[in-house]
Amino acid sequence: MLRYIVRELVVYFLVMYLFFFLIFFVNQILIMMQNLLGKNLPFMDVALLCFYSFPAIMAQTAPFATLTGFLMALGRMHSDNEILILRASGQDPKRVILQPVVVLGLIISLFSFFLNDYLLPVSIIKYKEQYLISISRNPLVEIESNTVKNFNSETIVTGEVKGNIISDVVFFDRDAEGNQRIINALESTIDSPKLSGVSMQLNMNDSTLTLINNRKKENFEYITASRITMNIFESAFMDYSGGVEPNEMTSTDILKEIRTLRKQESTPENVSVLNKYKIEFNKKYSLSFGALFFAFLAVPLALLFGKTNGQFVGLVIGVLISVLYWALMWVFMLFGYRNGFNGFFAMWMPNIIVGIAGGAFFYALQKQ
Repeated sequence: MLRYIVRELVVYFLVMYLFFFLIFFVNQILIMMQNLLGKNLPFMDVALLCFYSFPAIMAQTAPFATLTGFLMALGRMHSDNEILILRASGQDPKRVILQPVVVLGLIISLFSFFLNDYLLPVSIIKYKEQYLISISRNPLVEIESNTVKNFNSETIVTGEVKGNIISDVVFFDRDAEGNQRIINALESTIDSPKLSGVSMQLNMNDSTLTLINNRKKENFEYITASRITMNIFESAFMDYSGGVEPNEMTSTDILKEIRTLRKQESTPENVSVLNKYKIEFNKKYSLSFGALFFAFLAVPLALLFGKTNGQFVGLVIGVLISVLYWALMWVFMLFGYRNGFNGFFAMWMPNIIVGIAGGAFFYALQKQ
């Protein structure tokens, strides 16, 4: 019986894993890839960007596939009276089912943690490297007609783009002393970079440069030129100012950084950075072990609501809870990043809610 239950749970999990993977793939990857393909990028560049995005999708998929797959499997067993047969044979269905469910949930959580802690950081780094290579090959990936494009510390406003020619370009940035710099040109051409570390080169014709003093706004310098060559560096597209980002690190590296930050002076900026690392550290564990919490929740839900059309009911309930969980996770994460909400609670609160709900449903099942 145990082998049969495990087989059913694994089959439904794999089916729902593929289902959610395709949903995330279409939502997060295909739309982005379609935009890139429209920029005449080589197909291999697009394929590599797509490939490096897989670990993020796979890590997100596991918890939701666990909940929905287990609900459908157990709901189907309940509808086919297999749960009733267990009761008639003198066995407690909760105990018989709970053991394989929890063990499989733990295995899935460990697999998801491996994706989050090792493959995901590597894939993010590789994705950034490939994206910069793609921009170097075709700078028009980042330049579109009649748009305002914000980079890390620069803003570029573009007119009509035809081929590699842009009309009416306005470029805003700051110099090393923090003075506002505005460069505009009637017509510019985009060329591939000729220097290492440069993503694109703008040759701006009939240009003017306005430099506004940071301390005395009324003081400014005005320069005209028949041509200005501007190199836009890789750092404009990827922020390297703070070194490696937390999402590019393993949990061990993040923990070391947290310990280092705790020893520093407690300024508002340091507190914000520390909480950012806490969020990323707890995110690796909370999202991964969400599969275990969902596995625990699936048992009482299936036994309470899966008597009729258990497979379909399990699918509907699983998808609804997955959407709510996803929304909760992003809400709490935004609270953590923007409002300084504690990184531990920001990332574990959805799992805590799922655990409390699972306990409440188990209590209701016991009374039934």
